[in-house]
Amino acid sequence: MERLERRRALIEERLVEVIGDVEPDALRDEVRHAALAGGKRVRPLVSVLACETVGGTEEDAVDFGVGIELVHTASLVVDDIIDRSELRRGTTSTWAEFGHGPAIITSDGLLGEAFALFSADPDATRVVADAMVELGVGEATELSAEPANEDEYMTLARRKTGALFRAAAELGAIAADSDPVTVDALGEYAERVGVAFQIRDDVLDAVADPEALGKPTGHDAALERPSVVQVTKLTPEEANDRARREADRAIDALDRVEVADPDAREYLLELAEFVVDRER
Repeated sequence: MERLERRRALIEERLVEVIGDVEPDALRDEVRHAALAGGKRVRPLVSVLACETVGGTEEDAVDFGVGIELVHTASLVVDDIIDRSELRRGTTSTWAEFGHGPAIITSDGLLGEAFALFSADPDATRVVADAMVELGVGEATELSAEPANEDEYMTLARRKTGALFRAAAELGAIAADSDPVTVDALGEYAERVGVAFQIRDDVLDAVADPEALGKPTGHDAALERPSVVQVTKLTPEEANDRARREADRAIDALDRVEVADPDAREYLLELAEFVVDRER
């Protein structure tokens, strides 16, 4: 656990450094508000752990990890505008704090800083661009055409959540100069972890106690968002089984990877278990 916290601290330190160079001052304040309001930094940790698993170092992957966190944060800024959510991670959302126009510019600024970090490697840029296309399709689908069955829901979850998880792991593998087969295996691992994460998130929003969860529940139903328990015939227990199946397949994908650092791989295995078993 101490080693994991050291990685998280490295990511946080680099994130603060990148944001500190943003200009002008007003944009820096808005980007700082959006990006440093908290968060588990799961995606950048996946980048770093994937890199170490196949022989790279923390330092090799930290910039890519920070970049994918900035992309994720940019998507959350837009989500909050769409949902009219006034809170994010326990503090005022960006649009509620600064207004709609500055929030949109903040999202643009976050993406600009992210791609500056990816720009030195064409493969990294391509991976993130592909993920953003998937994310955009997913967001548009959610607004215009609610999924009608389990297969359509799973496709949406893969695009909305799995795509950025996949990119995070693939970036880590690229940072370690991995071959395409390894990049793809780590990407599949992370994509399935992301889908499992989304399914469990939907279940918790539907059935968890708000105090235990640490945030209000019923968000998906109130906003008529396509949750696994809203658009499929699955019970919460059956949905959890689907999440477990995705986590198991994630572990199967990880088994195809030639491991250089067993400790880093163990953290990836624990993440696959955590996203299914978490209570908040």
